[in-house]
Amino acid sequence: MSRSSMRSSTYTVRSSAAPRNFSSFSYSTPGVTRRSVSTVQSSRGFGGPVSSSMVYGLGSSMSGGGMGMGQAPITAVTVNKSLLAPLNLEIDPTIQAVRTQEKEQIKSLNNRFASFIDKVRFLEQQNKMLETKWNLLQGQTTTRSNIDAMFEAYIANLRRQLDSLGNDKMKLEADLHNMQGLVEDFKNKYEDEINKRTECENDFVLIKKDVDEAYMNKVELEAKLESLTDEINFLRSIYEEELRELQSQIKDTSVIVEMDNSRNLDMDAIVAEVRSQYEDIANRTRAEAETWYKTKYEEMQTSASRYGDDLRTTRTEIADLNRMIQRLTSEIDAVKGQRANLEAQIAEAEERGEMAVKDAKARIKDLEDALQRAKQDMARQIREYQDLMNVKLALDIEIATYRKLLEGEEDRLANGIKAINISQQSTSFGSYPMESVKSSYSSGYSSGFSSGGYSGSYGGGYGSGFSGTSGTSGYGTTTTQTKKNVVIKMIETKDGRVVSESSEVIED
Repeated sequence: MSRSSMRSSTYTVRSSAAPRNFSSFSYSTPGVTRRSVSTVQSSRGFGGPVSSSMVYGLGSSMSGGGMGMGQAPITAVTVNKSLLAPLNLEIDPTIQAVRTQEKEQIKSLNNRFASFIDKVRFLEQQNKMLETKWNLLQGQTTTRSNIDAMFEAYIANLRRQLDSLGNDKMKLEADLHNMQGLVEDFKNKYEDEINKRTECENDFVLIKKDVDEAYMNKVELEAKLESLTDEINFLRSIYEEELRELQSQIKDTSVIVEMDNSRNLDMDAIVAEVRSQYEDIANRTRAEAETWYKTKYEEMQTSASRYGDDLRTTRTEIADLNRMIQRLTSEIDAVKGQRANLEAQIAEAEERGEMAVKDAKARIKDLEDALQRAKQDMARQIREYQDLMNVKLALDIEIATYRKLLEGEEDRLANGIKAINISQQSTSFGSYPMESVKSSYSSGYSSGFSSGGYSGSYGGGYGSGFSGTSGTSGYGTTTTQTKKNVVIKMIETKDGRVVSESSEVIED
């Protein structure tokens, strides 16, 4: 009685990235070497690699690893050496269907590969466009730096003009202080002249009063002189009248006087003597009055001439002072006008300087804002460029993986059995945190034919695969002891160059 048996075993491999489960199924028929189907499953949490692999055939396995930040752990693969021995197998009638299915899968992979090539070309065009933009931005940055230098030179020129205006302002302020000092001096002189004029006017009033008093005294003395002259004339007329009366009386009257004959009286002599005495008194009085009046008149004339000279001198001084006052007033008005003009010029210069400074500050602020926007735009474009480079790198890795898979399929179709182990690590640097992309692929294919059954598998490294086993029992059951040897080959590349290559053999 023929007997067939199937043995299943499950292994779990723990790693720092994610747990991996390895399952092995064996199916045996009498007289035929045992065939095994191995399935490698890997699972991860959020942020870890995802890979799945389905294995067909005799002791072959294919495993794929996704991209991740760190190196994906490699699942141990067991190989049954007894299954590698050449077997006398018959052609399975279903091999044509399997090959047709494989061709269809290769066509689909080729289509995907062509789409990836188109996408890579598009990304290369985008990359060239970004490089052109980058060069343009660099040229614009250079132009803006020249504009910054021009604005700095313009600002320096404005500052020099502001300094010159400040110096002119200081000079004008010094001139203004000097003019204010001159104005104060002229004001003091003007006040002194006004005080002198007031004193002269007071002296003139006093002199005028003295002149009026002298004139009144003159008038009074003239009146007295006339009254005295009238009195003298009156007394003279009285004297002459009395003298005539006496003469008439003496002439008409006979007086007999008994006298001493020893004495001889001469009346004519006596009258002449009295007349001479009166005339002498009158002459002396007249002379004294005339002398006194003449003296007073001369004194008054001298005083009047002196006061007249003083008055003329005072009037001349007053006229000179008036002319000086008018001249000083005109000079003060001119200085005030010049001061107003200087103050207006200073205010206008200050306003122009403030407007120039404000304009320069506004332009500097606009330039700083434009520079900041350019920097932000540049940073954004650098980020986009970095993202595109990362996408391009991932696509390059994926394309290389598919190329290796296609080459492996071609080699498999040509040679029958081919094992490929690929591990690629790419690191990109930029102005942002470093990102590491590492992928590991393992593909293999084996096929076998026996009189008792058929086992085949095919798997891809991006989560798609198919696994199937089939068999019929027609012989007795045979137990075979196998020894597993696992060969792990690691190739690490960076920027398209091979960094390290290592291999390890694990015996089980």
